[in-house]
Amino acid sequence: MAASQKLSHLLQLAGQGRALRTALAEEVAELLIHWPPDYPESMRVICEALLARAAHDLDAATRARLRVQLYAHPELVSRVLPRQSAALGLVETARQGGDLAMMLALRLGVDKKTAEKVLTDQSGVALAMACKGVGLDRVAFSTLALLAHPGRDRIHSYAVLDVFDSVPTSEAERVLRGWRKGQAAA
Repeated sequence: MAASQKLSHLLQLAGQGRALRTALAEEVAELLIHWPPDYPESMRVICEALLARAAHDLDAATRARLRVQLYAHPELVSRVLPRQSAALGLVETARQGGDLAMMLALRLGVDKKTAEKVLTDQSGVALAMACKGVGLDRVAFSTLALLAHPGRDRIHSYAVLDVFDSVPTSEAERVLRGWRKGQAAA
């Protein structure tokens, strides 16, 4: 199949929703492993982005199967299938309207009251500190920030999302240690 036809097929799969994410991910992974020499390298970048996006909707077993499938390509795995099982659990809880404060408290190692304060901080700084402090990526932060406050206007949402990039990881880790120590002292 010609490169343009293949890309069109993959984009069509991507547009058909979550139900076909597994098929899309497996097909893209196979393509990346056996990249045809006549396909342009610029298309590879698109395929990696498709795989990364599809991977966010996959269950843990499917993600593990893809890691095995891509085992010979560790750089690719780290780019498109980062280990974020804790992030996926948090995001899934938020999407389903579950007790996000309790899940976040467990992930951070703090009490539920502290986690609730993190989630209700309108600036997004506390959530950025929490996410960076435990090693969650920007995608997880963005998803949690948007799901925790779905009624925000667009300008405020963008401002909150920009916060993550401005928070130094070392500062986030220090703040998280402080939250934990404060809880232990109480």
